[in-house]
Amino acid sequence: MIVLDATIIITALPKIHRALGFSTTGLSWVQSAYTLTFGGFLLLGARAGDLLGRRRVFVVGIALFTSASLLGGLAQSSSWLLAARALQGIGAAIAAPSTLALLQISFREGPERARAIGAYSAVAGGGGSVGLVLGGMLTSWVSWRWALFINVPIGLVLVVLAPGSCRSRHVDRATSTCPAPPPPHSA
Repeated sequence: MIVLDATIIITALPKIHRALGFSTTGLSWVQSAYTLTFGGFLLLGARAGDLLGRRRVFVVGIALFTSASLLGGLAQSSSWLLAARALQGIGAAIAAPSTLALLQISFREGPERARAIGAYSAVAGGGGSVGLVLGGMLTSWVSWRWALFINVPIGLVLVVLAPGSCRSRHVDRATSTCPAPPPPHSA
């Protein structure tokens, strides 16, 4: 969802330009507001996950990203959209580091973890390509606003399912993270 959003909006830019009256140079800020806040807050998001618990921080980041997507889809002015895109970037920066950290602690080291990280990488890489196609389809068939609204149902599902996503239901209450899986039993 985070990688998808970086590209899905690109194909909507011409319609956003006309709908919200962006100047030609100002239009680049639709993408820049997201990428700059994402990059700028990434380390803060990672540290927050370390201190406050990765699952908790992941859920907060996804909730912020989802809320900002809704606000962006409802934007009535260029400044409203830019503020929403900046909030999306902050939400993404909060959630992204915890995503990979949760994968690391949820799967045993070795082939199981390698498969999980491989699947994560494939989905992230494919999200960039799919975003361009999906953004074009949504913009052409429905509205540019749906390039942002599409995140809302996905984000809501993630926020609901993430708290129970640990393989082990024994959550460390102090850090709200999944405990490392037990070592395999020897025969």
